[in-house]
Amino acid sequence: MITLDRFILEEERQHPGATGELSMLLMRFGVAGKRIAWELSVGGLRSGLGAAGSTNVQGEEQQKLDVLANEILLETFDYGGLVSIAASEEMAEPFIYERNAEQGRYAILFDPMDGSSNIGVNGTLGTIFSVRQRGRGEVDLLRSGREQVAAGYILFGPATLLVYTCGEDVRLFTLEPSIGEFLLTSSSVRMPPRGRGYAVNEGRSGAWAPETRAFVEHLKQSDEAAGRPYSTRYSASLVADFHRILLEGGIYLYPATAGKPTGKLRVLYECHPLAFVAEHAGGGATTGREAVLDVVPESLHARIPFAIGSAREIALYDRFQSGQGPD
Repeated sequence: MITLDRFILEEERQHPGATGELSMLLMRFGVAGKRIAWELSVGGLRSGLGAAGSTNVQGEEQQKLDVLANEILLETFDYGGLVSIAASEEMAEPFIYERNAEQGRYAILFDPMDGSSNIGVNGTLGTIFSVRQRGRGEVDLLRSGREQVAAGYILFGPATLLVYTCGEDVRLFTLEPSIGEFLLTSSSVRMPPRGRGYAVNEGRSGAWAPETRAFVEHLKQSDEAAGRPYSTRYSASLVADFHRILLEGGIYLYPATAGKPTGKLRVLYECHPLAFVAEHAGGGATTGREAVLDVVPESLHARIPFAIGSAREIALYDRFQSGQGPD
């Protein structure tokens, strides 16, 4: 059994110039994941579920666990001098770690509780995170997704999983609750080049562009030789849906709609980090016009149309978005 700490330290030894700071930072995400998993497990017993009575910067109602997960992540990086600035989907402005402002080499960005509509029904949830070089303010965070140092997510389901990449292989760890440690499950996760499933909220299809409707209809058409129809797999949790696609292949999409022409998902907290994982696992992510990792957001909470998945499905989606169709 190889623990997260042991695996990261052994990897660090293979890079003689490493300072150990990124290793410590990744271990801290493991600590935060264990704390959040515990709070989720007892939330219903301690009246920790339900609305917090507040809204985030996007005007969305916050759940109590949204706020608590955000606080846990901020606290986790408040010591050790690793992080100078943090930005979150739940905060209007970045949080500056004043005592780390000079020595902290990294900036972290996160969606503390993805899929929070699932909280009240004991559905699958997740935390998404991104690591960048130190920034001193908002403008330093508005950069291409290719400048990420590391990215990943924590999945809270039947098991608690930690998935991350530092720009090489994608690593997968599973929390062993009896010893309280994340154990290595796979040192190199590869996304299948194609899949048989798709994830999208089809209740919004009436507001999609014709190209998007045509793409989804194509996936549902019966063609045994081409591996269609695809199966629908949608859980209202981006992390959960993406994790299935990471392991099984296929595509997740949250396209633009008539009411949200720039999309719903946030570039810095959801799209960039998951695209980083997807590309390093052999898949991809697109807006329908450009690779997600090439997007430079104009603001801290900028949104984009988003599709992520296997190489074949992403290429097919781009063809439909450009008006070319399947051939």
